[in-house]
Amino acid sequence: MIDKRANSAAEAVRGIADGSTVLFSGFGAAGSPTDLIHAMIDLGVRDLTVVSNNAGNGHVGLAALIEAGRVHRIVCSFPRSADAGVFVDAYRRGAIELDVVPQGTLAERLRAAGAGIPAFYTPTSVGTPLAENKEVREFDGRQYVLERALSADVALVRAEQADRFGNLTYNRAARNFGPIMCMAARTTIAQVRKFVSAGDIDPDCVVSPGIFVDRVVEIADAVHESKLIASGARYP
Repeated sequence: MIDKRANSAAEAVRGIADGSTVLFSGFGAAGSPTDLIHAMIDLGVRDLTVVSNNAGNGHVGLAALIEAGRVHRIVCSFPRSADAGVFVDAYRRGAIELDVVPQGTLAERLRAAGAGIPAFYTPTSVGTPLAENKEVREFDGRQYVLERALSADVALVRAEQADRFGNLTYNRAARNFGPIMCMAARTTIAQVRKFVSAGDIDPDCVVSPGIFVDRVVEIADAVHESKLIASGARYP
């Protein structure tokens, strides 16, 4: 019988290896799998390449992972967000590499990986430093930059509900990068607010089918990253 449920966040992230490329869902705090990220810190995994919309805030979640010295490279769209002091300090010290990718291009690179498309052309970044050393071609009188698909070893996503098969639903804007990241990684681990019985999720409401999800953990009292940041909390 298929049962992808894990008993804890620590059990869910077990097996993530040093040197992995890891996708983190989230748009700011919305949809950020903060509990899973904290479990990764406890696991001790290091030398990571992280793909995320931003580079973390405060001293929790992704920022805490960077502060612990576990991330050697980050691929993101917004490295300088509201409270990104941890990343800024690490970058200025040369402790972390940065690959800036426009948000739409980042999403499409992830989607392409999940769809089996190795590369695509986009007009975004033409004539900017982000296009340096990339192939540029002209179509119908307009220039386009070649961008490659972005796959990963692991995706950590935050969803709303799941059944034992790993079918996921999301809560409004917290959906953001989650569905395409599930498809772009070899292993997908999801934290959800609630487990439901098999068959309780209307098939028409499933956003991420269980075929793209490997492990799911229920965290009913998940931490709220924005609240932790506002209180000045640090992890661990």
